[in-house]
Amino acid sequence: MRDDPRLPTSSHFWRSPLRGTWFTAVLGLVLLGGISVLFVTGLVSYAAYNPDLSPVNDTTPDKGVLGFYLFDWPAGPSWLYRLSQGVHVTLGVVLVPVLLAKLWSVVPKLFTLPPARSVAHALERVSLLLLVGGALFQFVTGLLNIQLEYVFPGSFYPLHFYGAWVFIAAFVVHGALRAPLAVRTVRAWRRGQPGDEAELAAPEPAPPTVSRRGALWLVGGGSLLLFVTTVGQSLGGPLRRSALLAPHGGSDPGGDPNGFQINKTARYAGITGADTHPDAWRLVLTGPVGTVRLSRAELLRMPQHSSSLPIACVEGWSTADQWWRGVRLRDLAALAGYEGDPPDVLVESLQRHGAFRRAALRANQVSDPRSLLALYVNGEELSPDHGYPARIIVPAAPGVHNTKWVGRLTFGDL
Repeated sequence: MRDDPRLPTSSHFWRSPLRGTWFTAVLGLVLLGGISVLFVTGLVSYAAYNPDLSPVNDTTPDKGVLGFYLFDWPAGPSWLYRLSQGVHVTLGVVLVPVLLAKLWSVVPKLFTLPPARSVAHALERVSLLLLVGGALFQFVTGLLNIQLEYVFPGSFYPLHFYGAWVFIAAFVVHGALRAPLAVRTVRAWRRGQPGDEAELAAPEPAPPTVSRRGALWLVGGGSLLLFVTTVGQSLGGPLRRSALLAPHGGSDPGGDPNGFQINKTARYAGITGADTHPDAWRLVLTGPVGTVRLSRAELLRMPQHSSSLPIACVEGWSTADQWWRGVRLRDLAALAGYEGDPPDVLVESLQRHGAFRRAALRANQVSDPRSLLALYVNGEELSPDHGYPARIIVPAAPGVHNTKWVGRLTFGDL
């Protein structure tokens, strides 16, 4: 039955003349480099959330030894998270055509019989199944996250985090087994030697309609198109208009000082005018002196400072630098009783629901002179959707740690 040409277990079922070791090797080497960068930037993104700082920041509390590499996230340069996450998301989108072409080129191997001819072959088949499944899972969940479509069960963060480790384990095993062959194949092609095409080539190929070189140009063209229509959301400014396939692409939502990108509106967060009315809202500071309550008017009488900073989010989008004005976090720490070096701070929002209504910031973020409790942006009061009456703005921090609608700051070692 396995030789029946109507079944995928038969080599005669797969007739495309494009399949071959050289075609697969080129795609594999591109993915080897690209996925390595994706994995590193993904780990960096996770470290930026400071998951060891406080349980409120730890979206994967059972990470165990998988958090061995975590480090204190720096507060500079201010564009650090915008760069690392922009590379992660944009590269992930750009690699989609390469991944699909690679999977198409090796799909006959998934149906070969017998399943294992040796221990090495069995390891390769298992790694291949985990690799294909892991790649599809990581890319699909990542793309859904970029599009803000959370249709998968559970939280994106632990699913993507644990999925990445399973995928990279299979990727390393498969790469160790297959990378030498890919390198030899490409080198042989560059020397004008055809190499061994028998492993993946169809025994009875159909008439060609495009060359393998042409197919690679098609894949590269698809990746280039995705790059051009996506990268603008990470760069912000005028280039955002070119990001036609990104939810935060196109033009900014308005032309006024508050007319730049947001993820969650005040309405979505359950913030009402009664919550933020000057007669009702107070910023609560907690520290060694006890509890201090400040109205917005009292905050405005404190020394005001300005910072030019972007907002960069895990979905890969960022704003251009906005001009923020407000009270330095380290001045608020001093008011709460910390005259010397400020400690960590737990920031709590008026937001009634959502995973990031609280966030913890490290002492180095609090002490940075650019870190503000912002009251104004671009010379105008914050709009309700941008966090009125006050929001956090910290250099190089993920967007969700720039908490909006701040109600309480608790200073101390977390």
